[in-house]
Amino acid sequence: MMQTALLMLGVGVFAGIAGSILGIGGGMIITPILTLGMGLNIKYAIGASIIAVIATSSGATIAYLRDNVLNLRVAMFLEIATTIGAIVGALLTGVLNPKYLYLLFGCLLVFSGWNMVRKLRRGQEVLQRVEPDKIAAKLKLNGSYYDKAEMKDVDYQVENIPAGFSVMFGAGVASGLLGIGSGAFKVMAMDTFMKMPLKPSSSTSNLMMGVTAAASATVYFFNGAILPSIAVPMALGILGGAVIGSRIMQVLPAKWIRIVFIPVILYIGLQMLFKGLGVHF
Repeated sequence: MMQTALLMLGVGVFAGIAGSILGIGGGMIITPILTLGMGLNIKYAIGASIIAVIATSSGATIAYLRDNVLNLRVAMFLEIATTIGAIVGALLTGVLNPKYLYLLFGCLLVFSGWNMVRKLRRGQEVLQRVEPDKIAAKLKLNGSYYDKAEMKDVDYQVENIPAGFSVMFGAGVASGLLGIGSGAFKVMAMDTFMKMPLKPSSSTSNLMMGVTAAASATVYFFNGAILPSIAVPMALGILGGAVIGSRIMQVLPAKWIRIVFIPVILYIGLQMLFKGLGVHF
């Protein structure tokens, strides 16, 4: 029992650090470790991954809010689309063939990965247009943050609001219909479509994931899918790891975060494409 608790604590610290830096939550790290590494039933692994996302969000968001890195207005605006999409996705269960969503979002994630490679090569992180996007200006979505790596204030503009909103609605549908997390989609919507810098995109994604996961955690709890012996030590580790990760993220140059994020998003995208095509390894 003690060995399991210590193992979960260690796994949690690692998942918290990685999840808070990349803005994808700890779910995609926790689930494979619990199922493949420890032989845990997928039902309990998914329940643990929900707790992981909430813990990562809680630990990281406090630091990002205090340091004014995340964009709260963008988070609340996009959360509307995600919530509506999740409800629609739940209603479409059994009606819409999931393979089409796997193919669509697989292609979007691969495109986003390719777009990140282009940004990396250009070295352009911040969009500065002569005339700001009218919708973004009206909704006051443009923001600024202090980049501790470059030691300067960074002002940025947000654009393509309808595209970002649509992607987040689709991500909500996919989440409700397929039962998958949407951290990578959130970062993709903000970074690729809305042209936000990666650091605000990642930190804003952390906040949004916590809101989404908290809504579904109650269902998993009453279904008996959350094991306290697994979830409690793991959540404690993740909280600590997320606080550490949020500190690391702010002093890392954006290009290094992007270098780490590109293989992750390409892996998830290709995995969804193969699943949509019915290819299994």
